[in-house]
Amino acid sequence: MYKKFMYICFIYNLMKMKSSQLYKGSLNTIILKLLEENGRMYGYEITQKVKALTNGELNITEGALYPALHKLEAEGWLDVEVERVDNRLRKYYKLTENGQKETVNRLAELEEFIRNMQTLVNPKLT
Repeated sequence: MYKKFMYICFIYNLMKMKSSQLYKGSLNTIILKLLEENGRMYGYEITQKVKALTNGELNITEGALYPALHKLEAEGWLDVEVERVDNRLRKYYKLTENGQKETVNRLAELEEFIRNMQTLVNPKLT
């Protein structure tokens, strides 16, 4: 429950700040977390899930998403499955075993970052 709260706080802060640097630095973690929760997803599905979870406040562009997916795949954290859907090829992404471990590490780092930021921004809450 605490991890989910921290994740929601992180997304809320992303929406409020709308800083492109903060967003870019968090994109891989967002992708890994979504794949952890949903199993396998295709690119457009990821963009729509983020939009839905943030009530349209955070939009991931294809120009940001696909390079991130390719990098995560090159790191060995994602597997790709290609399927034909409606006469088109669709790439589905899912976490590898190493990707699952990396997701745990990234989320732990994120929780620590959020705690540190809360301490710096509002020390009365800690």
